[in-house]
Order: sequence, then C-alpha cells, then structure tokens
Amino acid sequence: MNPETLLSRISIDPNICHGKPCIRGHRIWVSLILDYLASGMTVEEILDGYPSIERNDIFACIAYGAELARDYYVEIPLETAK
Repeated sequence: MNPETLLSRISIDPNICHGKPCIRGHRIWVSLILDYLASGMTVEEILDGYPSIERNDIFACIAYGAELARDYYVEIPLETAK
C-alpha cells in the first residue's frame, strides 16, 4: 500500500481528541500506536487489544510518523566516548 493511501487512514479533527492525529473513525491516537510499537509490542498484540482497527491502520500510523520525521526531529544528546 502506498504512503498516500495509508495516510488517508489518519484523521485530524479539532473537535476529536483535541485535534491529535487519530486512526480515522476511531479515537485512537497515532502517537499511542507508535508508543506501543516502540515499547516492543507486536502488530498482533496491538490488534488483539484494539479489535476494531486493521493492520493497515497500524502501518498508517508508522507512515504518519515517517512523514513527520522528514521535517522535524527531536534533539538527542550525543554520547561521548570514554
């Protein structure tokens, strides 16, 4: 599935979840799904916990995060060699 099709699964509405990006038709934040993935949860575990979403919704969250990372970044301190 191409990124544009995936991104169509994400919605941003100022009247829903304070305008945070969500999986379209749900009140499940994109950031929540990304946090679950970052913590080591598998796609299958997330789908078990949220049976109303689909695998491509999770991929859409990843695609949304990738789009943000193209233009924005978080400062990460560099470790110095000892």
